[in-house]
Amino acid sequence: MPKWGMTMGGGAVVSWLVAEGASVQPGTEVAEVETTKTAGPVESGRAGVLRRQVARIGTALPVGGLIGVISDPDVSDSEIAEFIAAHAVDSEPGAVDASPASRSVATPSGRFNVLDAGEGAPAFLLIHGFGGTLESWSLLQGELAQERRVIAFDLPGHGDSSVALADWSLEAMSGALVELMDALAHSSVHLVAHSLGGAIAILAAAAAPGRVLSLTLLASTGLGCEIDGAYVQDFIAATRRKDLAPVVAKLFADPRLASKSMVEQILRMKRIDGAEQALSGIARTAFPDGRQARTDLAALLARTDVPVQAIWGAEDRIIPAAHASRVATHVVLPATGHMPQIEKPGEVARIVREFAGKHEAPR
Repeated sequence: MPKWGMTMGGGAVVSWLVAEGASVQPGTEVAEVETTKTAGPVESGRAGVLRRQVARIGTALPVGGLIGVISDPDVSDSEIAEFIAAHAVDSEPGAVDASPASRSVATPSGRFNVLDAGEGAPAFLLIHGFGGTLESWSLLQGELAQERRVIAFDLPGHGDSSVALADWSLEAMSGALVELMDALAHSSVHLVAHSLGGAIAILAAAAAPGRVLSLTLLASTGLGCEIDGAYVQDFIAATRRKDLAPVVAKLFADPRLASKSMVEQILRMKRIDGAEQALSGIARTAFPDGRQARTDLAALLARTDVPVQAIWGAEDRIIPAAHASRVATHVVLPATGHMPQIEKPGEVARIVREFAGKHEAPR
């Protein structure tokens, strides 16, 4: 069982993609694994034959638990049985996760739900997108926290934050973000922002440029008028898993990443008092008539001295990857959709680290 992100304690095999006795090569996808946060394939690390499918479908295993056995074809059945017995681990029904506890941070606008990981300054501050929560950063936060402090939080109107805004404009949410930065008492941070969070981060960086060492935008809003307006409306309208699942699948180049547990988590978030009103309010102000209201934020960034880069998925079906070119420094990742922090967390972490490292000294 692999470890995908700092909060993953285990997972369950939901399907086998290779039959026992089949030959595999390095990189062959052998099984599909699901956790409470995400889902994805497990690849073979070597060439050989899949001798045993050890993990039963739906039974949870901790990280490091034995899923299956690949060996050379001349290894005896008795040796395979001995290997499995030596690596047996306890399992239990249901998914396994070992999530660190989040905490509340008070601001003049209300209480933010915040999750800290790692140590070292300057910190990364992660800002999720429309309809998301801090959980959407789980994989990337784990990657970045190996070297320094990384802070994720729930935006106003999302997750477990109880921030009461007079309106749901980008400016109001940006002001709330600056309040959170004040409450966290960091003199300067690197901002990493996704989708709607990108526009909020751009406005915050323009309002408090001395506080922002660098800004990384992942599939950001605010750089052009195009957006899949149907996605936004269908996301708000969906109240059942069967309606929401195909909507969430549009976020990924590989729709298998839209796991059942991910869909259920979003539905739980949407059922929180005030969440639906907040999402509708944000959609009315940020995406009226299925278009982006703000298209001038690239020009706003150009008038600041905040270093900025954009990362986009070439197969983004929500916001066109062509918007990336409106930021001078940009990377477009192949075989990636609207969620590069989930689809390519290792590669995104590398790009973020390298860019931040060039802009560590306060200006």
